[in-house]
Amino acid sequence: MKAKPTAATKLHVRRGDTVMVIAGDEKGKTGKITSVNREKQRVIVEGLNLVKKSVKPSAENPQGGFVQTEASIHVSNVMLVDPTNGKPTRILRKLDEKGEKLRISKKTGSIIKIEF
Repeated sequence: MKAKPTAATKLHVRRGDTVMVIAGDEKGKTGKITSVNREKQRVIVEGLNLVKKSVKPSAENPQGGFVQTEASIHVSNVMLVDPTNGKPTRILRKLDEKGEKLRISKKTGSIIKIEF
């Protein structure tokens, strides 16, 4: 039986990052991360891993039926895309001279900034 992580771990991706899926049904596709669950180590990528969910009739949706929503993907199955060349890359964390944390692409050495 797998041990559950007790504390939220630091992940290599953040909300707003562009990522490429490297494993699973959506392999090779890219998208932007809309939300991150650090406890479960899962991310939701915009427009990827769509599942059909049944919805009961309500005031908003009197007909009911099926709705397509994005399901989460494990963080190990996504890789950050380098903004300079558009290819997946690993990241390196460093501190600059002001003491601020930077994320640097291992492939190109460029600084990766967060886009919201």
